[in-house]
Amino acid sequence: MQPTASDADPRVRTAEIVAVGTELLLGEIVDTNGAWLAATFADRGVEVRRAVRVPDRRDAIVRELADALDRSDLVLVSGGLGPTEDDLTREAIADLVHETPRVDPDLEAALRARYARTGRAMPERNLKQAWLVPSARPLANPNGTAPGWLVRIVRPHGVRLVAALPGPPHELKPMVEGRLLRELPLPDDRLWIRLFKTSGLGESEVADRLDGLTTVENPNVATYAKADGVHVRVSARAGSADAAEALGAPLGREVARRLGDAVWGEGPDTLAGVVVRAAIARGARLAVVEGATGGALAAALSEADPDRRALGGAVIAWRTDAMDALGDRFGADRGASALEAATDARATFAVDAAIAVGELRSSDDEADVAIVDVAVHDAEGSDRITVRLPERSGSRVRLRVLTRALDLLRRRLAVAEPDSDSALAGA
Repeated sequence: MQPTASDADPRVRTAEIVAVGTELLLGEIVDTNGAWLAATFADRGVEVRRAVRVPDRRDAIVRELADALDRSDLVLVSGGLGPTEDDLTREAIADLVHETPRVDPDLEAALRARYARTGRAMPERNLKQAWLVPSARPLANPNGTAPGWLVRIVRPHGVRLVAALPGPPHELKPMVEGRLLRELPLPDDRLWIRLFKTSGLGESEVADRLDGLTTVENPNVATYAKADGVHVRVSARAGSADAAEALGAPLGREVARRLGDAVWGEGPDTLAGVVVRAAIARGARLAVVEGATGGALAAALSEADPDRRALGGAVIAWRTDAMDALGDRFGADRGASALEAATDARATFAVDAAIAVGELRSSDDEADVAIVDVAVHDAEGSDRITVRLPERSGSRVRLRVLTRALDLLRRRLAVAEPDSDSALAGA
C-alpha cells in the first residue's frame, strides 16, 4: 500500500507554497493559486510561512522543495504536472526522494478512459501523467488529466509532506477541497478574521487611530494600503472557531469604534456594492455625470446593480467639448461646475440623488498637481470635494477619483436614515 499522511503523523501546523512555471516569472500569467491556497490553509489553522515562484527547471524546483521541507511541515506545489517536457514537478519530487517514477496501472487506465469518453486517442506523451513514485499517493483530478501527488517524506526534522497540485485553478481548487484537505492531519486550531475597509484616511492616519492595538501577536491587527483605501485585518487563532471568535471579537469591536465612519465595508464588500445597497435600502434612484473617470463610475455602479434598481442613468463626457455640450455645466465657474452638473442630472433623470465628476484640470496653486471636482446633490442638500492628484492621466488617476467619488456618495446616502417614506425622495 502506498504511504500517505496518517493520523499517527504530527499535525500539519506550518506550510509553504511553491508555484512552478517560467511564465509566472515573465509576468505572462498571475499566480492566483498562491493567494487562494494561503487563505484556505490559514482558515484551517495552518501557518503559511512563505510563498515563492520558480522556473520550469528541475534543479531549481528540487532546491526550493528541499529548503522548504527544512522549515515547514507541508509544501504545496502548484503547476508543472502537464504532459510536456518542461513539466518537471514529478521529476523534481522523484529526485528529492531518490525514487524512480513508474506508470501506475490504475492511473493509466483512468487516463485512457477519460480520453476515450471524449472520442480521442490519448497521446503517448500523456502517459507521464500516470506516473507515481513509491512515496506518493495520487490525488484524483475530476477536472483534468493530471492527478496530483501527496508525498510523505521522513526528514531529520520529522515527517514532512509535499502536495503536488495542477496549475489551472479550476483543477487545483476542487482537488484541494475534495481530496487533499481530507488526507492531511490538520491542526484543531481555527482562524477568525474580520476585515475592515476604509476610505478618506491614509495608512499613517489609520495607524494613529489604532495606536497600541497593532503590537499584540494574537489577536492581531494589521493594516494594508489598497486601491480602494486602507484595509485593516483583525485576526485571532485558537483551538476552535468559537474560541477564536471569542478571542478576536472584542478587539474587532474596538477597531471598528476607533475607525468610525471611515469604514465603508467589510470582508468581500465592494465600495460600489455598498453604495448600491444603501440606495436600494432607501428607495433612492441615482444618476451619474462623469468626465475624468471616463465611464468607470457608471460601470462600477451598474455592475453592482444588475437588477437596475438603483442606477437611473448616466452621462459620460470624456472630452471638454462634450462637457460643453451638456449645457456649459463645466464652464468658467470651475468651483461650482460639478455641483451644477449634479443638480442638472438629478432633474434631467428625475432621480433622488445625482453625482458628478468634473474635468481633470491643473491646479491654480501647484503646477504639478491636477484636480477634479466631485459633487453630489439630493433632496437633503449637497456635498462637494476636490480630489488632488499628482498625475494627470492613467488608470491609477481614474481609480483614485472613482474611489473618492463612491465614498462621497456613500457618505451622502448615510445622511438620512431610511424610513418607510424613502429618505431621499420628495424633492
